[in-house]
Amino acid sequence: MVDPKKNFLRLMDWEPQAIRDVVDSAIDLKRSLKDGTAGFPLRGKTIGMYFEKQSLRTVTTFQVLMTQLGGQAILLDPASISLGKRESVADVGRCLGRWVDGLVVRCFKQSLVEDLAEWSGIPVINALTDDSHPCQAIALAQTMKEHFGSLEGRRLVFVGDGNNVASSFAVLCAKLGMHFVHTGPEGYRLKPEFVASLEPLFKVSGGSFAYEPNPKKAVADADLVYTDVWASMGQESEQDSRGKVFAPWQVNEELMSHAPKNALFSHCLPAHRGEEVTDGVVDAPYSVCFDEAENRLHAHKAIVLKLLG
Repeated sequence: MVDPKKNFLRLMDWEPQAIRDVVDSAIDLKRSLKDGTAGFPLRGKTIGMYFEKQSLRTVTTFQVLMTQLGGQAILLDPASISLGKRESVADVGRCLGRWVDGLVVRCFKQSLVEDLAEWSGIPVINALTDDSHPCQAIALAQTMKEHFGSLEGRRLVFVGDGNNVASSFAVLCAKLGMHFVHTGPEGYRLKPEFVASLEPLFKVSGGSFAYEPNPKKAVADADLVYTDVWASMGQESEQDSRGKVFAPWQVNEELMSHAPKNALFSHCLPAHRGEEVTDGVVDAPYSVCFDEAENRLHAHKAIVLKLLG
């Protein structure tokens, strides 16, 4: 049986206080790196990194953080391992569990990270699946707290596809008492059963969920406007068709003019400039997407330390 508290498979698995603690830890770790007081709490620790999907920020930050904190990261080649073909997931997991202290997995199916957690017996971190992107949610929470000072009551407006990033952010808001607004095409909304599962959490935390089809109305009270690519990895064949459907939801200067003057913008990157967002928004003074990219390093540090430290 997998203990969700000893892994980071879905943000839903963690209690609100655990999420707050790891966000605060990320902020402290960032400060300690900059003032030269960071130590080496992961000396002698090793993580294995299994990535089926392309990556710049995730693969780099996990490798860098292990070096900065005294440990090491090993990048595992999916082509060589050929999980489930050359060897069963169970056997690979049981071997890795005897060699490394933790696993970072970026893959297509959520079931793979869960199976590796079960069979390896060591902490497994979900670095992105088609269902969930919990690490990105922690980096966003850190970024928002640095800029706003607090998270409770803040309004996060997600523009575009109700994808893995959107669902993780909705969970973040439900857990921490934030207001989540989704605006996008009707056929690309978050699944009703998923939204229903969040209702009890929003009731306890004081946050809320709303779907608003009109993007201008959606951003009217936003603290932060967020978007992501229209076609995620694995959906490349839908790029052209999605482009036509999502065009009215492009985050551009005109849309941002309907948001409050102090509203921020962010994107998990990589951004397809000229598609879901324009250059003028990505490079604007109110854009914090590169702050969030920087914070991936420290958010990931905090997650690894919580599980391995």
